[in-house]
Amino acid sequence: MNRNNSMKAIIYCRVSTNKDTQETSLARQEEELLTLAQQYHLDVIKVIKEKASGYDYEREGILEMLSIIKDQGVKIVLIQDETRLGRGNAKIALLHCIMKEGVSLFSIAHNGELQISESDSMVLQIVAMVEEYQRKLHNSKIKRGMKRAVKDGYEPQRNLKNLGFNSGREKLEVPLEEIIRLRRNELTFAEIAATLRGFGYSVSKATVHRRYKEYMDDVNKHEN
Repeated sequence: MNRNNSMKAIIYCRVSTNKDTQETSLARQEEELLTLAQQYHLDVIKVIKEKASGYDYEREGILEMLSIIKDQGVKIVLIQDETRLGRGNAKIALLHCIMKEGVSLFSIAHNGELQISESDSMVLQIVAMVEEYQRKLHNSKIKRGMKRAVKDGYEPQRNLKNLGFNSGREKLEVPLEEIIRLRRNELTFAEIAATLRGFGYSVSKATVHRRYKEYMDDVNKHEN
């Protein structure tokens, strides 16, 4: 098969200790997973090997893997078995993160696509459901904040500059006067950021908070 037509894949190997004897295990995992990738004609763009506890989800190798998945269009991750990915809650969290990106897991234990246990599958469904409701609640909170601001006299079509001009592009300038106006209408920094993003301004909650704090610091300095 042409390499250009092959699915991009990552191999992830892990052992739990720093003992020298574990080097053999890492090498064996890599060798077996490369064979599995060849069997399915996968384009392995990275082999990640690390020594860390499976209960720790903040592993350098795992973070690198998630970054590559997002940046390079990886569709498959190869592991020896699901315990190499993680254990306990860390395993569930990582399974959710990987599958949410539309990535499939292949394992040596299943000689192909990983078959998740019924109990793990149930937990993952619950996690996905909770995440969806969190998203809906967040959107409802934004709408509520915007309605409150409009009720108090805020007119976004008049207040936000360049509305409708290059509407498909993100505006880089952060409108400080609108941040101040919305803050006076008692919107939270998260609500202000979400409102501005809705009108094309690429701005985070942290940026809104920082700009408002700079403004207040400047006001206090002049008052003193």
